[in-house]
Amino acid sequence: MSENLLVELFVEELPPKVLNTLGLEFARGMLNGLVRAQLVAADATVEAFASPRRLAVHVANVRAQADQRSVPTKLMPVSVGLTPDGQATPALLKRLAGMGLDAAALPSLRRESDGKAEVLFVDKLETGMTLAAGLELALKDALAKLPIPKVMTYQLADGWTTVNFVRPAHGLVALHGAEVVPISVLGLQSGRNTHGHRFEASADPIVLKDADSYAQQLETEGAVIPGFAARREEIVRQLAAAAVQAGAQPINDAALLDEVTALVERPNVLMGHFEEAFLEVPQECLILTMKANQKYFPLLNAAGKLTNRFLIVSNIRPADASAVVGGNERVVRPRLADAKFFFDQDRKKPLEARVLGLAKVVYHNKLGTQGERVQRVCAIARKIGQQLGAQLGDAALANQADQAALLAKADLLTDMVGEFPELQGIMGRYYALHDGLAPEIADAIEDHYKPRFAGDSLPRGRVGLVVALADKLETLVGMFGIGLVPTGDKDPFALRRHALGVIRMLAENDLDLPLDALLQTAIVPFAAVAGFKPAEAAIADFIYERLAGSLRDQGYSAQEVDAVVSLRPQRLGDIPKRLAAVRAFAALPEAASLAAANKRVGNILKKAEGIVPSTVDNSLLKEQAEQALATTLMLVQAKADAAFQHGDYATSLQELAKLKRPVDNFFDSVMVNAEDLQLRANRLGLLAVLYSAMNQVADISKLSS
Repeated sequence: MSENLLVELFVEELPPKVLNTLGLEFARGMLNGLVRAQLVAADATVEAFASPRRLAVHVANVRAQADQRSVPTKLMPVSVGLTPDGQATPALLKRLAGMGLDAAALPSLRRESDGKAEVLFVDKLETGMTLAAGLELALKDALAKLPIPKVMTYQLADGWTTVNFVRPAHGLVALHGAEVVPISVLGLQSGRNTHGHRFEASADPIVLKDADSYAQQLETEGAVIPGFAARREEIVRQLAAAAVQAGAQPINDAALLDEVTALVERPNVLMGHFEEAFLEVPQECLILTMKANQKYFPLLNAAGKLTNRFLIVSNIRPADASAVVGGNERVVRPRLADAKFFFDQDRKKPLEARVLGLAKVVYHNKLGTQGERVQRVCAIARKIGQQLGAQLGDAALANQADQAALLAKADLLTDMVGEFPELQGIMGRYYALHDGLAPEIADAIEDHYKPRFAGDSLPRGRVGLVVALADKLETLVGMFGIGLVPTGDKDPFALRRHALGVIRMLAENDLDLPLDALLQTAIVPFAAVAGFKPAEAAIADFIYERLAGSLRDQGYSAQEVDAVVSLRPQRLGDIPKRLAAVRAFAALPEAASLAAANKRVGNILKKAEGIVPSTVDNSLLKEQAEQALATTLMLVQAKADAAFQHGDYATSLQELAKLKRPVDNFFDSVMVNAEDLQLRANRLGLLAVLYSAMNQVADISKLSS
């Protein structure tokens, strides 16, 4: 008999930041356990529930008992179990009797080899597992595998038994249809009673009728929306409605929305206000304190500017909510006052006056202080600024980058950033503008942290771009130089993110800044650091690995990416054009043949003794096929080189299509490793010229399947 199954674990308040994950993993673990017990199909419909005080799962069509199954059982070698004339030996009959079988089972025995000898097997029917047994195993396994950030240890009511779980558990429900499934876990016995909202439930306990009435009874009798997704949707609906009423829009923050969903059982969105005088403080400060400390949703006007109103997601629905709103307004006011105080105090001291204080702040015990780090970033920024400024005709860029780099970390010593580290850079920009610095300098102070995460915007100006490059290169070079290289999923200094930031800035801005030269520039300021070992080759490998992964994520094939990245292009801004050229070349009918030929040429040159010079003596071209290849190659190479120099990579690669026939004829008619050493060297030289011409844009041998 199949019925729907409901299992609920009622607990004390669960950690809000992981509640949704716990709910989903609990449901998945329960399904997997029931499938292993053969009590439900693997594609069964499953619904997860997670509220601040409960984890639950509803599974459709769960059997009361698993079907019987035939289990093959190994008995003994044929030589032991049967006589030469095929009769059962006493040993076999004794073994069958121990299994509840007799001589009547002899015709059903099977002979199979176990790799050493022929063995007798019998297929025995086993009774399927009962729901009670299978469910208890599934539940214990699911709880043991929950991704709990920190386990609590507590004692049961007997005062002796110790239990480990994320929070103390107080109730267990297990219903198969309308029937209670008798199981035990965490010292709890299953039943049909649960509890609703602490203050607004109309009944306590709530006696569940059956598995299917769970969500409906909790909502109507318990004043609880048990489903995480349903509760989140209700909060979104109420936030939108309240914002429309106020002629504003709530801030978009998925993480905050998830956290609030995990904090309330019966959401009720209310609107609060604060004094407009607080709006003189940068809105980032006010928004952060309201979100981080109070879990409020600030309201923005149509221009994206903060208003003096905010939305509260309450967990109660009183007839008169004025006391709730007033209480929240009283709580938020001191927070905003603190932010205003920090802002006013910080502006009394210019950023430049804080720079010397960085010499007292340790950056890393092997790399010195933040002050020493700033000096290194300044040196790198000056050098990059000089090079880029010369290219762009911007003589002021190097000095501006130097100044911005000097001040970029100064806001770390401000009261505001001390309270809210997330505002570093942002507050530096505000304080720089207050100090009368140029907008380019102020923007660069904020933007040198960009991109902070995948999809984040890049620095908005040249100065910010230079300082951001310098800052990330200094971090990469410094950490690699003291051996702190990311391993597996451990990357405490976010070096992968820094590498991707360097890639994006160079590529998306198409900067003519060769990667190897940048790494050399970044290494120079570390000369005085004790124990530092330059690791530019390892850093370059690390960056190109991140680049390859990023390109594959953008939809390029592994072959296309490998063909381009394996050449280690120094100008990363060229890579999209190279990839487009490779894709166009791969579509040509000649592409497969040329890719295979290129691979063959590469293998021949690798096996040749010593370095093969890319030179050809035309007087030694004896065979017609090698003469034809040399002639065509000279014409193709000239056009391909010209296109390559102009950045027309597609044309450069497409010119190679003209080489298909002469290359094929060459390999059909010419013996490369001729006995005559002069002929052999000349033919190898011809192949070296061919190989060089074919692999300027990309290593097309990588396109060979």
